[in-house]
Amino acid sequence: MALLLWLAMAGAAQAQTDSLGGITRKFSRYQQAALPEKLFLHLDRPVYLIGETMWFKVYAVEGTQATPLPLSTVAYVEVLDKQQRPVLQAKVPLKEATGHGSFVLPTSLGSGTYTVRAYTSWMQNFGPEYYFHSSITVLNTFTASGAVADKDSAAYDVQFFPEGGNLVQGIASKVAFKATAKSGTGVAVEGKVLNQSGTVVASFKTLRYGMGSFTFTPDAGSTYTAMVTVGKQVARYKLPRVYEQGYVMRLDNSSADPLTITVSSTSLQPETIFLLGHSRQKIAVTAQAPLVNGRAAFVVNKSQLLEGISHFTVFNAQQKPVCERLYFRQPTRQLTITARPDKGQYAPRDKVGVEIAATSDTRPLGAQLSMAVYRLDSLTTASGPDINSYLWLTSDLKGTVENPAYYCAAPSQEVLEAADNLMLTQGWSRFAWDHVLAPTPLKFVHMPEPNGLVVRGRLTKAGTTTPVKGVLTYLSTPSRLIRLNNSLSDAQGLLQFETNNFYGSKELVVQTDPGQDSTCRIEILNPFSQEHSATPPAPFSAFTRLQQAYAKRHFQAQVQTSYARKNEARYTAPFAVTDSAAFYGKPDETYFLDKYTRFKVLEEVMREYVPGVVVRIRKDGFHFLVVDKINKTVFTENPMVLLDGVPIFNINKMMAMNPLKIQKLEVIDSRYFQGMAVYSGVVSYTTYKGDLEDFPLDPRVLVQQYEGLQGQREFYAPRYDAPEAKRSRLPDMRNLLYWNPTVTTGTEASKLDFYTGDQAGRYVVVLQGLSGNGAAGSTSFTFEVKQAL
Repeated sequence: MALLLWLAMAGAAQAQTDSLGGITRKFSRYQQAALPEKLFLHLDRPVYLIGETMWFKVYAVEGTQATPLPLSTVAYVEVLDKQQRPVLQAKVPLKEATGHGSFVLPTSLGSGTYTVRAYTSWMQNFGPEYYFHSSITVLNTFTASGAVADKDSAAYDVQFFPEGGNLVQGIASKVAFKATAKSGTGVAVEGKVLNQSGTVVASFKTLRYGMGSFTFTPDAGSTYTAMVTVGKQVARYKLPRVYEQGYVMRLDNSSADPLTITVSSTSLQPETIFLLGHSRQKIAVTAQAPLVNGRAAFVVNKSQLLEGISHFTVFNAQQKPVCERLYFRQPTRQLTITARPDKGQYAPRDKVGVEIAATSDTRPLGAQLSMAVYRLDSLTTASGPDINSYLWLTSDLKGTVENPAYYCAAPSQEVLEAADNLMLTQGWSRFAWDHVLAPTPLKFVHMPEPNGLVVRGRLTKAGTTTPVKGVLTYLSTPSRLIRLNNSLSDAQGLLQFETNNFYGSKELVVQTDPGQDSTCRIEILNPFSQEHSATPPAPFSAFTRLQQAYAKRHFQAQVQTSYARKNEARYTAPFAVTDSAAFYGKPDETYFLDKYTRFKVLEEVMREYVPGVVVRIRKDGFHFLVVDKINKTVFTENPMVLLDGVPIFNINKMMAMNPLKIQKLEVIDSRYFQGMAVYSGVVSYTTYKGDLEDFPLDPRVLVQQYEGLQGQREFYAPRYDAPEAKRSRLPDMRNLLYWNPTVTTGTEASKLDFYTGDQAGRYVVVLQGLSGNGAAGSTSFTFEVKQAL
């Protein structure tokens, strides 16, 4: 439904009058092809110890309206170290735009800051900056201090960003700046801008989170330096180059409505310039204006823009983009989540009841939520990202945004000014305009996965990297569940195999028909992204003052591991019930060989009681000819012969197999169409174990272990509703009391409960979620657990 809505919206945009001389049409063409998709992960907590389990919920949305988007059925989730190398990876199944998974953090991890990132196959077309990113802290408490800190440094960095893109001589320009420490957090600074003669032309100071702005008019042939002061430190930074010719853009948001966008140019020649404004690829504004005496102005009503971030781009008469900047309209459509505990204080092993409701504009609303409950201590100093500010703000910005919820808070002049500084310093485009304005539509390398996990491969000529086109290739996994996929290689030699219910680690068998090809090299491609964001993860600091906290968490974790480890490896059933039928459905003939006289030679089996298959011996050996019962004739070519789902093209080898290892034989006695392949019937053998029984495969066949979709690990939490459970002497030292990724709300409030453990202290309850219409929200509250006196 969301995809159809997107296509209708794109079609409507394309149908509007193209007032920009073809730019609108080209943008709409790109818009229809490049459906934006976003992922958000709700992580159960921000700090973990090695050996603990990290839980997460995945929300998939359409990137314009933030409504749930069931386009992809697989999310790729990774944990990266500070060198951006993956230490954990998983393919998480999605159903109806949500999914959930987990990682057990291995004991080999060192303490540090790690990045959790998530994306789909389709999202890989638009670059790693578009992926979901969040930082977590992992502590290896087997080391004395819990960690070896990254090298500390008091150095900071300051960058300057002219509004619209460039400084141009003789034109007043607004310049935003951002000062950050090595930790990535903003630093309060003040400073002055000096020309090459040492004359002060502007002064500035930060407003919020290390960001601020100032205005000045650069002179021809001048260079400018900023003298920046942080405490007692003073540093010099060069401002961006001043151009002799060009355009400068200025957005005025001083009035409640509308926005005024002014464009100034060094050229005094009459010229028509164009303005295109879009809100996450939905065209909102198209206008043109004459440049008179080097100046033009546009008026934009804020109601024309969607909530969240909009892009404004100015094009010159030659339809070249010359200025661009972002504007943030605070979201008002939010999901209000209320969560009320039944008490404010609890005892150890006490029952906690929580009533949950979701509303929008005071009306009850059905929503998908996830909920985590964990203990607050001195090691847990920050919360994770919230879904509302992520979808409407940070997912459309480059780099890390400090405290994004601040910009979505109640509007004030300071909030609006801080948001504008953020747009100027971290604004970016998800696409390059040369892609949008290209004469031919952009071709995407990575396709969506709407029907399950897609295994990708490549065919090349042996000993070279030259791709091979037009060769039919088969993929199977030896099993008693008969699954077979095929793919025809394209011009780049690429193969795509759509799988069904592919969970866990399996052995892939990939091959071509040696009768059609005998020289191709087959390669299975890594499905995980090899590109990384340019934003480095925040450095990790271990403090000696937290030694006692490290020791306490270490003790708690070890006790919990010793007494509760057996409950942490349980898995629930996958999303879909595994279909035991073969890919070809119900066979026309089925033979369980134990019901017949067991012959020691397979030729006798086939001749004696499989009338649907005629055995012939020619110069090159055995052949099977299936009787086509529909057309009452006999096929002249060999059928597709399978052993535990693996194609066997050498009938002689098949006939040499010991029939006592075969349990079942199935026959399709008509022509069968599968993908690009047409089979002259199917003859399928199944062994007792489904593992090929040491059948000798052709040496050219690629056999490779491959990790499929992640199974769903079940979160375990003890219940103390029985007196004997409450009196149990087994310790309960859980830091994470509760995790539920499938909380739902409707017209009535939802109620759920969990139990506290043996640790006293403050606990936080965090709920996040999304409604069907794209309203996102989160909430949290704390409660106390106190030991009885």
